[in-house]
Amino acid sequence: MGDFYQNGIITTLHNMSDRPLSALEEELTGFARRRPMGLILPSLYSELEGEALPRILDHLELVPYLSEVVVGLDRADEAQYRKALAFFARLPQHHRVLWNEGPRLKALDAELQRFDLAPRELGKGRNVWYCMGYTLASQRTESVALHDCDILTYDRSLLARLIYPVAHPQFNYEFCKGFYARVADGKINGRVSRLLVTPLLRALKKTLGDMEFIEYMDSFRYPLAGEFSFRRDVLNDIRIPSDWGLEIGVLSEMYRNYANNRLCQADIADVYDHKHQDLSAEDASKGLSKMSTDIAKALFRKLATRGVTFNTETFRSLKATYYRIALDFVETYHNDAVMNGLTLDIHNEEKAVELFAQNIMKAGEAFLDRPMERPFIPSWSRVQSAIPDILERLLDAVERDNAEFAA
Repeated sequence: MGDFYQNGIITTLHNMSDRPLSALEEELTGFARRRPMGLILPSLYSELEGEALPRILDHLELVPYLSEVVVGLDRADEAQYRKALAFFARLPQHHRVLWNEGPRLKALDAELQRFDLAPRELGKGRNVWYCMGYTLASQRTESVALHDCDILTYDRSLLARLIYPVAHPQFNYEFCKGFYARVADGKINGRVSRLLVTPLLRALKKTLGDMEFIEYMDSFRYPLAGEFSFRRDVLNDIRIPSDWGLEIGVLSEMYRNYANNRLCQADIADVYDHKHQDLSAEDASKGLSKMSTDIAKALFRKLATRGVTFNTETFRSLKATYYRIALDFVETYHNDAVMNGLTLDIHNEEKAVELFAQNIMKAGEAFLDRPMERPFIPSWSRVQSAIPDILERLLDAVERDNAEFAA
């Protein structure tokens, strides 16, 4: 059951009435005549063989208001790319699959590297960045949604509620962040958001004092949600990280580029479940361990750009403050779970908190060791300044790939 409470400094759009999907889609179809809409899907090839993505396509086939679907395909050879083209061929909307490992896009990437403009790290951020570039180049859409390809509980109402705020011609939102309760199979999920991001933001408030940026970040109910939507002009100037800090980086960029009244968050699903990452306590380069370090570094970098000075003592105090707050949250979530008839393993929750506390220190040390590290991919506006015809060439490469390899 939704509520109407507004917390923090970002507008929250609730789900208070379970409005019929047919009514939402009828409105969106009308909006599309004035403001064409698109969807970006960053995908690994392995997700084509999973349970979630075929179900997502079952729903997307029925969406009447989309003008374009842009799929970024990672970790695929030529045979797999051909299979991907056949896999997505059933979509009735205009759609293109970006073969990120293909020779044409690799050649384009190599040229960007010579200008020191290419993404420096493989991953979701790089995939999303190239999809954004293609969306700018195709000029088919004015409002664009983005969501992951591993959503096991997908329903097309998620997309409708996600894109509605930036598609409505009388709303002035440039960006919308989706949120939902991470509850599935009788358990509370979302460990990194619950046990790292929220307690870390509260700890930063205690350690550094009140800052509008921290209050802004803490206003989002699910800051790590991979679902957001935006107006097309946002894509020109946004600078995003290529690592696990993507979602935090996007929120930070929107804070830098737009007034708060141009941003919102929307309740997009009653139930949400996707592929779960391992904690990976023994390997800092994988799973939630790497994710937590990247997220903490992303926050520290953004705070540094706002004039915050960090040193080793700051990070020690922050770690201790975080640890106490996070343990209190474990008790809070446990009580919430019990009252709702759900399960929550306190031992595993506290193991996660201990790992995240260690990784806050590791992230701080990495930040101090490499203060000039450039983790963000350049904006497409900067890339076009250096290579004026880059978008046309990206568009041509994608079109030629799709035409040549489609069976």
